[in-house]
Formats: sequence, structure tokens, C-alpha cells
Amino acid sequence: MDRELNEEELQDLYAWIDKIPLSRPKRHITRDFSDGVMAAEVVKCFFPKLVDLHNYIPANSTPQKLSNWNLLNRKVFSKLNFHVPEETVKRIALSTAGVIEPVLSALREKIDKKLEHTTDTNILDLEYFDTGNHKKPHAEIRQTEAKLLSQLAGDEKSRLRNGKSQHTVQFYTDMDPTLRTILQEKEQSVMALQETVEILQMKVNRLEHLVHLKDMRIEDLTRHLETYKAKGNTR
Repeated sequence: MDRELNEEELQDLYAWIDKIPLSRPKRHITRDFSDGVMAAEVVKCFFPKLVDLHNYIPANSTPQKLSNWNLLNRKVFSKLNFHVPEETVKRIALSTAGVIEPVLSALREKIDKKLEHTTDTNILDLEYFDTGNHKKPHAEIRQTEAKLLSQLAGDEKSRLRNGKSQHTVQFYTDMDPTLRTILQEKEQSVMALQETVEILQMKVNRLEHLVHLKDMRIEDLTRHLETYKAKGNTR
């Protein structure tokens, strides 16, 4: 972390930072990252659940900068098996030139390593939701459901004839207890299925994000390879 990066490594690091959506434009990296806020944003870009950005306050004062970095060490970097030494944190907070780049480079390596161990195929398994009627014969279930549909249809016709709207709670109160139980169980099943769909959609969004990050990494490696080839041809 304390080693000085060569020019090629620096340009590669800057290109990586430029591809990350940050709240502030990168003008002077030593000052930009001194308060730890943009470092928190870098991690959040790859692992949104690890970082609560509201905990990190943009600051000009050294004490607040140190507080942000110490919080990062405890709450975030520890989960990446990463730690910035106290002396290095102080130098970063004081905007000491050449200190933040090796730290960001080491952080990038930890992020890449954790991404490699992320199970992309870790999608929630779908479950069949029991309606509570598994012990009843299928014929009886179908018969009961038919009665329920008939009662619902009859109630709707009655509502339209009378021109009155009937509240669901009142409808449940007036309904046969057995039919009411079945309807409530089915509604719970629908809600559970809807929740599963939402979770799966979140998983899909996460996988799409991971694919995007992999594409970014491939672009970096391709550019790195092209640079090596160009240098080889000039020798």
C-alpha cells in the first residue's frame, strides 16, 4: 500500500476511477479523496449494501476526515479484508501528495478479489407456497373453489343491482367461514409470490450490475494489453 505506483499503473487507476459514477468530478485526486467520502462511493458502486453514504460527511476539517476514514475501516473495509493504517489515514486527511493512489490501487485489488468470489448464480430458489389445503382431496378443493367463485359472482351481481359498494372487510365478515379462510390463504399466497418476484427482480438487477462491472474490467485489461503491445513494437 505504501509503494509508489509507476506512470502506467497511475493512468490505469485514474481510468478506473473515471468510470465510477461519483458525486463530485475528479479534479485533484489527493484533495478529492481526502475526506473519505468518494472512497465510500467507490465501494458502494460495487457493493451497494456495504455502504451507507449518509454516514460519511463531506468535510474540510481534519477531525471529520479522520472520522470518515476510521468509520470506513471499521464498517466497510473490514468486510473486504482491507485496512488503511492510521498513519496513512492521517497523511490522506492532510492531502499529502502520492498517498491516496496506492491506497485506491490496493482497494481496487480487494474489490476485484471479492467480485471474483461473488456467486453470480446465487439466485433465490423458487418455492411452492402451500395454501393449507394439501391434506384435502383435489376434488374437494375444486368444489370449494367453485362455491367461492359462485358466491363472489353472486355478490358482485347483488352489489351492481343495489348500486352499493361493499367493503372487503364486510364481505369477509358475511362470507362463509370456510370460504373466507380459503380466500385469505390464497391472497397470502399471491402476496408471497409477489414478494418472490420482487426479490428475483433485485437479483436480476444485481447480476446485470455485475456483468457491467466485468465488462469494465475486460475493457481495462484490453487497454492494458494494447499498451504492452505498443511498447513492445517500439523497442
